[in-house]
Amino acid sequence: MITPPIPAVLLAAGASTRMGQPKQLLPYQGRTLLRRAAETALAAGCAPVIIVTGALHQELAVEVADLPVQLVHNAVWEAGLGTSIGVGVQAVEDAAPEAPAVLVLLTDQPLVTAELLRQLLREWQLSGLPVATGYADSVGVPAVFGRLVWPQLLALPAAAGAKLLLQRLGDELVVVPFPAAALDVDTPEQYQALLDQPSPEPV
Repeated sequence: MITPPIPAVLLAAGASTRMGQPKQLLPYQGRTLLRRAAETALAAGCAPVIIVTGALHQELAVEVADLPVQLVHNAVWEAGLGTSIGVGVQAVEDAAPEAPAVLVLLTDQPLVTAELLRQLLREWQLSGLPVATGYADSVGVPAVFGRLVWPQLLALPAAAGAKLLLQRLGDELVVVPFPAAALDVDTPEQYQALLDQPSPEPV
């Protein structure tokens, strides 16, 4: 386990407009997607685990009330994902000012495992470089960002996600392949595809 623990920022602020219902609360193998993602970050040894809410807050807070996580609300979540990343990184600064890095992940990649997160953290510890997940011929989150690149995270355009920064980093980036991260859950069809998947290994 990484010492000191690396904080995680779990982005859960969206309104799930394409899904038609809150995807954070969709059930999968006995847990909601939100709870599954939070428990995966905790199982990987991340601390603190900060969940950024937006369109929903109280409903999400109830779902993880018994977990050792911290919720922060992004009042301007409608402006885009970049604002939630900024709120999350600022919350890490407040809660863990000595943290050398942060792991950013989403609620809607339910096939992500704790072992993947631990691998990302190990690669960051070995290289000191930002570490991203590789899938679908691209790079994205989950990803680990050392403190040196936090200003770039905070400067992301409001509507941009972390992928924009990852693509800019080029050779200054370590990539861990994990094809299953390509399955995200934005639409009813994608949710059904998730339910039709063979059961993954436990996280």
